[in-house]
Amino acid sequence: MRYVGKEGHGNDQVHVFKDASTHSQIALKNTFVTLREKHGEKPHWSDAEKAHYKNTDAEIDAEIVAKQAELDFTRSCPLYQDHREQLLSHYKDWPGYQAGGQSPREAARALIGILADANDPRLAAFAEYMRSNDPEHLTHQLLAPCHLEVEASLTVATV
Repeated sequence: MRYVGKEGHGNDQVHVFKDASTHSQIALKNTFVTLREKHGEKPHWSDAEKAHYKNTDAEIDAEIVAKQAELDFTRSCPLYQDHREQLLSHYKDWPGYQAGGQSPREAARALIGILADANDPRLAAFAEYMRSNDPEHLTHQLLAPCHLEVEASLTVATV
């Protein structure tokens, strides 16, 4: 969520937040939160999004644990380990950056396409663990550790 700003005056003042991935809005007044389901005629929230924001703390904690397990698996899986340097070389902030190439997402998408065409067992195992054969989802999962490694390298460089 991103803070958008204040709306209204006095007792009618609310703080507005926007969901970064969907651009849906939430208004906070005192301790009450209101989902803004429509902006004009256009609905903002899908039923799945509304359900997600109604999750209990335990459900949210379980989701966080599951995402961490996926990240840990990706970091240690043969697919990532074998192509780590290749993937990282597409990030401008990485010390081994190679200018003039594809964006990280394009490079990972192309790699997944090549490996899928070759029926690569590393990709098959990765897809099975992620329970998806969707190239976009697999691309996102494969790049997740890269983002963390680039962030860590920037932190080390500024210390």
